[in-house]
Amino acid sequence: MPLNDIRKKIDEIDSQLIQILNDRALSSGTESLQTESELRNKLDSLSDGRIPADSMFYIYREIVSSGLALSDDSQLAKLVELLNDRADCVHVVGEIKKKEGLQIYAPEREESLLRKLSALSDGVIPEKSIRAIYREIMSAALALEDDLKIAYLGPEGTWTHQAAISKFGHSVTYLPQANFADVFECVNDGEASYGVVPIENSTEGAVSHTLDLFVDSPLKICAQILMRIENGLMASISRDSIKTLYSHPQVFGQCKHWIIDNLPDADLVEVSSTTKAASIAKDKANEGAAAMGGPLAAEMYGLNMLESGIQDNSNNTTRFLVIGEKTCPPTGDDRTSLLFSVKDEPGSLVKALQTFQGQSINMSKIESRPSKQRVWEYYFYVDISAHAEDANVVRALAQLEEHCSMIKILGSYQDMKISNTTN
Repeated sequence: MPLNDIRKKIDEIDSQLIQILNDRALSSGTESLQTESELRNKLDSLSDGRIPADSMFYIYREIVSSGLALSDDSQLAKLVELLNDRADCVHVVGEIKKKEGLQIYAPEREESLLRKLSALSDGVIPEKSIRAIYREIMSAALALEDDLKIAYLGPEGTWTHQAAISKFGHSVTYLPQANFADVFECVNDGEASYGVVPIENSTEGAVSHTLDLFVDSPLKICAQILMRIENGLMASISRDSIKTLYSHPQVFGQCKHWIIDNLPDADLVEVSSTTKAASIAKDKANEGAAAMGGPLAAEMYGLNMLESGIQDNSNNTTRFLVIGEKTCPPTGDDRTSLLFSVKDEPGSLVKALQTFQGQSINMSKIESRPSKQRVWEYYFYVDISAHAEDANVVRALAQLEEHCSMIKILGSYQDMKISNTTN
């Protein structure tokens, strides 16, 4: 069966899945509480194994978290049947893609699908819930189409890990790396399909390590992730028992005023990561230890989130990049990142930047970095609001070459406006 016909069948299944969720959202029924083991057993009894048990659980957990849990076994059985039918179609799509040499992961198609599904729900289900549920459905699909591996700046439980999960879900394999260079190397060597690295924070600015690695790397940017950073207070003891706070120094800086107002007498101990802080809070609970960080670290170590959103800046957002071997085709709402170095001539930088203005291209970001090859020579990292294949960008780049000693397109990708979150 042709690829387009298979995709039409997937679209039909997705329409039925959204209808089931819409019906549940409009229902006044209540869901009886179930333990994780009870829910897993029920899902296992209904599924025929076409979707792995863990993937099925992650999908349904998002449905439960959205307040849409199905109230009777017939509804749940229909949901599982549709998900299994979708898995069959996804497997066929994966085989066709492999034969034709196409990329398994297509971020531009993913975002288009999410927007279409949100429109199908017609506001009955919040877009955030649609995205969370389908993040796991698509994660299961990626795991079925290919053994997808994602490298990220570790350790487990960090914000980069959460950003990766918010993009790829729980069903794919994650490979934590010790540093930025290892993430790039892991993808470049084929050990991972994609990598996730931070590129800038709304309050702290650019992540220079990531910028520098793009200079010599053949990898391309294929997607971005925007994540609102919401730190919390986590512990296995009561708030009144806290004597020592553990966290990464950046988190202490982001929560400075909250600490002064709420736990002024607590000792602050800096550690290498929020995951490490959570581990210490678990091990030293009887000594009054608590940690500050994200919800994934709390979940990993079984800590209670005593306070959420304690950062001083409620709009603190980090932008992450997904790196891989290929960039993305135009979507009509794109961003392009590039590096260039200007010639050592008076006014060369001004002339270089004017090429974008002359083609009515909005430049949304510029950062300078030392080239590390010659003294006082710099690379300029620039983001523009367009795709590299757009006619005006092609003209601008041709003009840019007249003023530059080097130009490198790092990738074009969909310009996300929605912050992703994880549970």
